[in-house]
Amino acid sequence: MPLVSIAQLPADQKAQVDSLQQLIKTAKHDTTIVNAWIAWDNIVWRAEPEMDFVLNQKIDSLCAKNLKKKLNKQEKAKFLKSSSFALNNIGTIYKAQGDYAKAIEYFTQSLKIEEEIGNKSGIAGSLNNIGIIYKIQGNYAKAIESYTQSLKMKEEIGDKEGIASTLNNIGNIYNDQGDYAKAIEYYTQSLKISEEIGDKEGIASTLNNIGNIYNDQGDYAKAIEYYTQSLKIREEIGNKNGIAMSLNNIGTIHDLQGNYAKAMDYYTQSLKIREEIGDKKGIASSLHNLGIIYHDQGESAKAFKYSQLSLTIAQEIGAALRIKEAASSLWEINKKLGRYKESLDMYELFIATRDSMESEANQKAVIQQEYKYAYEKQAAADSITNAEAGKVKDALLTVEKAENKQHQLEATAQKQQAYFLYGGLGLALLFGGFIFNRFRVTSKQKGIIEQQKGKVETTLQEVEHQKEIIEEAHKEITDSIDYAERIQRSFLATKEILDTNLKDYFVFFKPKDVVSGDFYWADLLSNGTFALVNADSTGHGVPGAIMSILNISSIEGAIKEGATTPHEIFNKTRKSIIKRLQKDGSPEGGKDGMDASIVCFDFENKKLTYTAAQNPIWIIRDGNLTEIKPEKMPIGKHQFDHMPFEGGEFNMQKGDQIYTLTDGFQDQFGGPKGKKFMVKKMREYVLSISHLPMTEQHQKLNEAFSDWKGEVEQVDDVCVIGIKI
Repeated sequence: MPLVSIAQLPADQKAQVDSLQQLIKTAKHDTTIVNAWIAWDNIVWRAEPEMDFVLNQKIDSLCAKNLKKKLNKQEKAKFLKSSSFALNNIGTIYKAQGDYAKAIEYFTQSLKIEEEIGNKSGIAGSLNNIGIIYKIQGNYAKAIESYTQSLKMKEEIGDKEGIASTLNNIGNIYNDQGDYAKAIEYYTQSLKISEEIGDKEGIASTLNNIGNIYNDQGDYAKAIEYYTQSLKIREEIGNKNGIAMSLNNIGTIHDLQGNYAKAMDYYTQSLKIREEIGDKKGIASSLHNLGIIYHDQGESAKAFKYSQLSLTIAQEIGAALRIKEAASSLWEINKKLGRYKESLDMYELFIATRDSMESEANQKAVIQQEYKYAYEKQAAADSITNAEAGKVKDALLTVEKAENKQHQLEATAQKQQAYFLYGGLGLALLFGGFIFNRFRVTSKQKGIIEQQKGKVETTLQEVEHQKEIIEEAHKEITDSIDYAERIQRSFLATKEILDTNLKDYFVFFKPKDVVSGDFYWADLLSNGTFALVNADSTGHGVPGAIMSILNISSIEGAIKEGATTPHEIFNKTRKSIIKRLQKDGSPEGGKDGMDASIVCFDFENKKLTYTAAQNPIWIIRDGNLTEIKPEKMPIGKHQFDHMPFEGGEFNMQKGDQIYTLTDGFQDQFGGPKGKKFMVKKMREYVLSISHLPMTEQHQKLNEAFSDWKGEVEQVDDVCVIGIKI
């Protein structure tokens, strides 16, 4: 139902609301009050979210109170159904506000009640709503599972409007994954049903989605044609959310065609409506699009402002697609503004979000659900065929019994008159013809079954063959990566060298993949100090690992050239990396490298010398944390790479704790709202566990990281090192 203000309701509906309000005040029975509230809510649904939220909470609260009483089965079912209605509406309001964790919670409660009372329509609706949330969060595996269950149930009960809606939603998943042929297939099925039943909202939604396909394929004329048709219908039925979406999409086409003034106008109209109705996901999309226009026009400061606002809202509500889009824009904008560290952060966020959304697991789940759904439909058809075959078999048994009986009759009738004999023979011929006919039917059914069996066996053989190919390829890749990991590990600081030079320490090292861009390296220098490096190379996985080996080789080369102080080591390392990467074939000549810190311990004189390049160093003494701020330059090509690293010196005391770290821990998404852990929280947590032995601190960091990450994919390599003096 479209959004509407109570003040804009027709006179007859206003009268109904007034009447229901009076009934609620005077009714003596809870059942009457609940029914009146539900009737009221159906009239003004989502007209005023705050009022609607309170109203549905009242409905659910009153239902819960009555369910504790001794009710008969019919009364209990009535209150359960009303409670489910209220829970579903509360979930819908949380969804509109972008609180997806709460939305899932209420939709799941509604689903459990619908399952308890066996209401298939309610079950299908709740499953569809849960699927929508998972889709927004980029969890296509769970989304397609919920949608498919919902579709199956809607087909069972013949809910055509629901079938069309769910087909549309499944099409959206294929669209997001770039499978446009499949998306169009589902959209077309959905549109056909919506037109058949005259569902204008369904028609508008599907037309809009088909427009998205043409947009992605670069057919802007077709895209704007479908968007305009969708907008016209949505304006006709007063669907503000839909109107905002259509305006936004039309603005996108004008933007792509370079007509920025028109695009800006459509985006601004869309944003205004979305702010009116509190659609956070839509607001994030409109802000992102406005940021793109400013970026295209060269207004980088404004572009950054709008894109950053978009990202903040998207991360707040956990909308994966919006996070990916905003991160992609901020990657380019920061690069243009010369903020290379921030640009790299956004690039890595973009890659991590994209990889999560387009993961092999998600794609496999979509394919598996499709085949499962198709198989179950075929199995249902086969069961009908098998039932027919059973009927044939029963008929043959009946005929066989009749034939046996006939033979007995013939044996006893031999002494009777001739016409009885001829009559018996005629009857036998009649049954013989019937048997022959049934035999033909049975043979045909058997042939169909054998043919289907052959097709299934052929398909299974093909699947098995493909599985073997994939498994072999996977084994080769895994073996190669495992071998690469062994090579990379040979470059890292060994336990032996760390144990020999450090008395009490830990290394919390957790690569995102098997191999890592983060690394830790150590050695005893010619001046007697012990050097320890903690670094984050550009990238992660295999590219990051290759970069880490180059970085380590450059550090070792600098030391061989006679460098003994942290700043000398990093200055020489930077020159070596820049020189090596000038040959990488890129126009600007390799801008990769690393963010790193190096600490050199002179235990005899209790002095610590250091250089921090982009990554900080933390020192805890007597329960207070001091941060050594990093120099804002990476070890690699940079606009300030002509400036030398300076470093510093620190007088150590017994009991001091020194921590070096990369940014993987604090940048990890997770927690109840899917947000970053953040540097401030990281500092506070390290300080809170600093009284513990180093081995326990390592364990606590591991537990905290795992708990925070939860089911979210790890976004970057992690390396935290702690040393107690």
